[in-house]
Amino acid sequence: MSSCLGCAADVALEDTFCARCGAPVSDPFVGAIVGERYRIVSRIGIGGMPFLLPLLYQIGLGFSPVQSGLLIVPQSVAAMALRPAMPRILRQLGYRRVLVSNTLLLGALIAAFGLVGVGTPTAVIVAMAFCFGAMSSFQYTSMNTLAYADVPLDQTSMTSTLTSTAQQLSMSFGVAAASLSAVFFIPHHVHAGAPEIIRGIHRACLTLGALTAASTLVFRTLESNDGATISQHNIAMAGQANEARLLSSTTD
Repeated sequence: MSSCLGCAADVALEDTFCARCGAPVSDPFVGAIVGERYRIVSRIGIGGMPFLLPLLYQIGLGFSPVQSGLLIVPQSVAAMALRPAMPRILRQLGYRRVLVSNTLLLGALIAAFGLVGVGTPTAVIVAMAFCFGAMSSFQYTSMNTLAYADVPLDQTSMTSTLTSTAQQLSMSFGVAAASLSAVFFIPHHVHAGAPEIIRGIHRACLTLGALTAASTLVFRTLESNDGATISQHNIAMAGQANEARLLSSTTD
């Protein structure tokens, strides 16, 4: 038995709708899979950067809105450029290794934005934005596809609803965390100058980077074969094992 979210009535596990209020009933199996693999906390840092970066570029570094927007473009370019390579990377490494390593790198890169100052060359900022776009796109794609792995075909629509809601929540929490961090670290008095603002944004970036890196712990609970139905990582590993076995037998 499970409980209806609308009226709290007891509902049988095989029922799709509540007999009392007619509200749809979520599948506990789907909820467990999505809840275990789609970690909102790991996306708070990524979701907060679209708030902090324009603030850093325009108010801290003195770029115009057009220049600030152009510095965001490399993120989109990197996200599109990495798309063709994502399936091959997931096939070779698997979801667990990809998410653990990529989350750590993302946390370090977000914290590295805390070192960007007035004297930082524009080329370095562009390179950092490109890397951030590639890593964040890889993170989004990996988490979104992992949420669908091992879910029955007749439950994909419910999974899509849950993941879409979780994605919107992660974006909202990310902006909220970034704004709260900025308010906390930036001086409250009206005449705060660019150095104080830059220092506050730097500390906010360091905070979000540390939060992102710490969220790596939630992905360490994944099994090496989780999501293998989509990534085909188990097939790749079996092929590598066969190649190694043939090579050893040939050598002998």
